[in-house]
Order: sequence, then C-alpha cells, then structure tokens
Amino acid sequence: MGRIAVRKETQKLFFDFNYLGKRCREQTALPDTAANRKKLERILQKIEAEITLGTFDYGRYFPDSPRAKKLSKRALTSVGGYHATPLLREFAETWFAEKEIEWRETQIVTVRGCLDQHIVPALGDKEVGSITRAEILEFRASLAKVRSRNGKTLSASRINHIMTPLRMMLNEAADRYEFSSSFRGIKSLNVPRTDVEPFTLEEVQRILQRVRPDFHEYYAVRFFTGMRTGEIDGLTWEHVDFARRQILVHQALVAGEFVPTKTDGSFRSIDMSQPVFDALKAQYEVTGKTGLVFTTRKGTALSHRNVTKRVWYPLLEELELRPRRPYQTRHTAATLWLAAGESPEWIARQMGHTTTEMLFRVYSRFVPNLTRQDGSAFERMLEQKQA
Repeated sequence: MGRIAVRKETQKLFFDFNYLGKRCREQTALPDTAANRKKLERILQKIEAEITLGTFDYGRYFPDSPRAKKLSKRALTSVGGYHATPLLREFAETWFAEKEIEWRETQIVTVRGCLDQHIVPALGDKEVGSITRAEILEFRASLAKVRSRNGKTLSASRINHIMTPLRMMLNEAADRYEFSSSFRGIKSLNVPRTDVEPFTLEEVQRILQRVRPDFHEYYAVRFFTGMRTGEIDGLTWEHVDFARRQILVHQALVAGEFVPTKTDGSFRSIDMSQPVFDALKAQYEVTGKTGLVFTTRKGTALSHRNVTKRVWYPLLEELELRPRRPYQTRHTAATLWLAAGESPEWIARQMGHTTTEMLFRVYSRFVPNLTRQDGSAFERMLEQKQA
C-alpha cells in the first residue's frame, strides 16, 4: 500500500509506493499542506489502480524521473507479469493480416482505406493500450471536419464505418494484452434514415415507355423484382429458371467482382411475374449466349455509376420526375406488392428479408389499409355494432 510522505530536509511531499517489486519514491515540489496531501492521495489512488489493472505507465506520471526510462511501458517487454502493448500502426498490420482471410475483396479495400487514410495517421504512434477514451472521441470529432472529393463533410454513416475498424482493433488488443479497451461504451453516431420515395405505378409505366430501348428490360426487371443493383448487374443466365419462372439470387457484382450475396437472407429465389418473364425472354434474345443477363453493347459487365449517370438521371429529368437514387426501384417493388395485397411473408422472401418486421417498419405508411394503421378497421367494427 503506497503513501504520501514528507521529506524532513525540504518539507516537500513525495510519493512512496511499490511497482514491479521495487520501492519507488518520487519527489514533488508541493509543500506539506492538507490540500496538497489530498490532491496527491487522489493521484496515488489512480496510480495504484492502474498498477492493479496493468495499465500504469511510469514515464507518463514521472517523465523526469531516472526510473522512467527503465520502467516506462515502452521500455518493458515482460516484467512482473506486465506486457507493453505495441504501437497502433504495428498492431494494425497484425490485425489486418489476421482478419483479411475472413473478408470479401471489397471489405478488404474499404478497411485498408480507413486504416491508411484516417486511423493510422491520427493514432498510429500511440500504444494500443494507452489510447484513451478522450483521444478516441477527439479522433471521431476530427473526422467530422474532413471533406470528401465533392467538398462535403463526411456523413455520420461514413464516420461510423471508419470507426468500426478502430473499435475492432482496440477490443481485440484489449483481449490479447489484457487491458480495458477505452472504446467500450462509445456508441455509434445516429444515422438519419434514408427516405423511402417509391415511384407510383403510373410513373413506372412512363419510365418504361421512355427509357432507352437497350435498357427497357433491365429496368422492367428492377421495378418488378426489387433486386439490388449489384444483384441484377451480377445476374447470369444460369441463375434464370424459365421452367420454374424463378430468378435465383446467389451473387452480386461489386466493384467489378462477383461476390456472394450480402446476407443469408439475400440468397433467395424470386418468383417471376408476367412482365418480368416477358422482359427476360426478350433479353435472352440479346445476351442469351453470354454469361451475364445484362451487359453493355460490347458485352461487358455494366458499371452502375455509368448507368446511373448516363441513363437513369437523364431519363428522370426528361420525364420531369423528382431525382431519386436507383435503389428506389427496390422500394417501388415492395410498395406495389403491398398495395396489391400480396402476402407480407411472400414479399419479405422476395426482398431477401428474414422476417416481415423490416417490411412493415419501412413500407407500412404507404399502404395504411393493409397494415390497419389508419383506424379504418376499428371504425368499421363500430359501424357494424351500431347497425
């Protein structure tokens, strides 16, 4: 048990404690007063708590002490059961190499970018075991000031994505080197919900009437199946079953590479309605001899950015429709199915949702009579009782 004592020669207070089996005495410039004793006792309590947890850094508390060089965390490799922790830049490479085998290529690229562009430049020279909660929050706040190529600040969603590898690394390091991660308890930033702005059936019909002929079948399938961009761009003819009138969603095209579907629920079969069946039959006459269902005129895979920029947005502008992301075609399929009275369980399977919870949470406001959230069912019950 340490104590605060006074040196008779100077009447100055000093710390007296044990660390790694050694008795340590560190002089201060504070005179022996009740207030100073109380102040130093609080510091001593913190020191002893950190010694117990294995996070005490001698050099941080007593940087001018002759013992600091010998007993600081950087100088210790394994003394009395205490292990110094590596610099974040060093541990990041170890962690990345270990996790890389678990990830898709797109995730590898994303995480590598987060490390190289943001995390390592800001925190790379700090030991993983010494990074404090305040430093983590300061780093996150600094991300809010970063501007992207278009001059906009990073969104809350993007900041959360950058913080995720840092959280994973610090939590892994904490388990490996037996210290308490400062990241635990820090919540992600709130991300505003993406607006659901589906097209009406009339708008869908106008779009299909005016779209470029070589993209008519592409958008007919998008509007009436709810397939994601990567799913339809990566659809191959081997996954189109005309006999059973089903589309098998087993993969997606992401950043030019075929990858498994996003989740187990996304691995699914979609029933073809007549418009979808007709569109795929027509498309088979164009690309039936190639692997991909939808391709460029040269027979290569579609680039969703080019399609969005050169086909989608110009078409909406021509039709004087409000600009909306292509993902709204997926929302459109869901709302049209719901409005038509299809079974919510069936719709959830078509969309790749494992339950109907998300379906009702996201889309129910577009079909109040189906979800019974407008009070009409209750009013009809009262009318029947009064009749």
